[in-house]
Amino acid sequence: MKVKILKQTADELKFEIEGEGHTFCNLLQKVLLEDENVEMAGYNIPHPLVSKPVVYIKTKGGKSPREALFEAIEKIKSRQIEFKQAFELAIKK
Repeated sequence: MKVKILKQTADELKFEIEGEGHTFCNLLQKVLLEDENVEMAGYNIPHPLVSKPVVYIKTKGGKSPREALFEAIEKIKSRQIEFKQAFELAIKK
């Protein structure tokens, strides 16, 4: 996965992710929007044959978009661990 910053200000962050698609970007957008400091989060895949989605985050000022992004990534990692543990427990039953 390669990440390229396209725009960065105090309350906006726009970046391109090479090698990802709707699955990851939709999850990231959903978790970002759970944050009350995130005003807007979305993504666009400019061409369906090229896997380079562009993600946009705008915050209200309580935190930087970069902080919101890192917090969202940590939440995703935590939820993945919880899901894995629950799934492994279910298999053992």
